[in-house]
Amino acid sequence: MGDLVILDGGMSRELVRLGAELKQPEWSALALINAPEIVRQVHAEFIAAGADVITTNSYALVPFHIGEERFATDGASLIALSGRLAREAADAAGRPVTVAGGLPPIFGSYEPENFDPARVQDYLSVLVDNLGPFVDVWLGETLSLIAEGEAVRIAVAKTGKPFWISFTLADDAAQVAGATPKLRSGEQVADAAAWAATSGASALMFNCARPEVMEAAVRVASAVFRDTGVSLPIGVYANAFESDTDESAANEGLHDTRKDLTSDVYSRFACTWAEAGASMIGGCCGIGAEHIHRLAGTLRAR
Repeated sequence: MGDLVILDGGMSRELVRLGAELKQPEWSALALINAPEIVRQVHAEFIAAGADVITTNSYALVPFHIGEERFATDGASLIALSGRLAREAADAAGRPVTVAGGLPPIFGSYEPENFDPARVQDYLSVLVDNLGPFVDVWLGETLSLIAEGEAVRIAVAKTGKPFWISFTLADDAAQVAGATPKLRSGEQVADAAAWAATSGASALMFNCARPEVMEAAVRVASAVFRDTGVSLPIGVYANAFESDTDESAANEGLHDTRKDLTSDVYSRFACTWAEAGASMIGGCCGIGAEHIHRLAGTLRAR
C-alpha cells in the first residue's frame, strides 16, 4: 500500500451540508455563483480528512447544466474560479495535495447516446484553457463511453500535463449480481482498459457507480494491464445513490442516497478494491468527508 493515493469525495452533498443551495439543472455550479467560499471549505474539509487529491468543482460548468447562454457569457470565469478555489485550498494544506482539473461528460452524465464528436472540443477547450493555470493533472470523469475518454485525451494534449480517465459503470441488478463489467454505454471494461493502456493516460479509474460493481471492474482492468505488460494505476470512487441510475438522466432530479452506506461499510468496500489492485481510492456522489477520513485511516493502517 506504499503507493496508495486517497482521492476526495463527492462535492454536492457536502456543499448542502455546509449551507449551499443544490438544485437541478445547475447542480453544484450554483455554489460557485452564490457561495464560492463554501466550495473552498469543502475542499479544505476533504484535505483535512486525508485526501491527497482534490478535484475542481467544474463538473456542472457545461451547457448541459448551466445552459448555452450562461456558458457563453460566464463559463470561462466560473471555470477559472473553480480552479482557483481548489488551488488555494491545496496550497494552504501544509502538505502536498494534487489538484485535478475535472472534465465532465460534456453532453450529460450517463447519456452516451448524446455524445457529439463534432462539438465536444469546442466545450472541452473552454474548460482546459481556464482550469489550466491552477491544476496539476487532468481528470476526465464519469465518462460513459470510450470516445469520451479519447476526446479528453485530445483536449489536454496541448497542455503537457498528465491526465487520468475515469469511466462510470453500468450498475443495474445484473451487474451487481456479477455480470461481466461494462461501461454505461455497453462497452466492455476490458476494451476500455485496453484503450487506456495505449492512450498515454497516467491512471484508469471507475467512478459514479454503486460500490458493489467496482471490484469486478478493477480485476478486469488489472488483468488487461498484466496481459499487455502495462503498469498503470487503477482507481475507484463509487457513489452512494440508492439505486442504479442507468435509466434516469443526470439532471432530471436529485437521487436519494443510501442510508446503509456508512463510513465503516464504505471503507470495507475500499479494502476489497485495494486487494483487487486499486491504488487510488476515494468517493463520488454522496460520499462525504467522514467517509474519506475513515477509508484513509483504514487503508493506510493496512
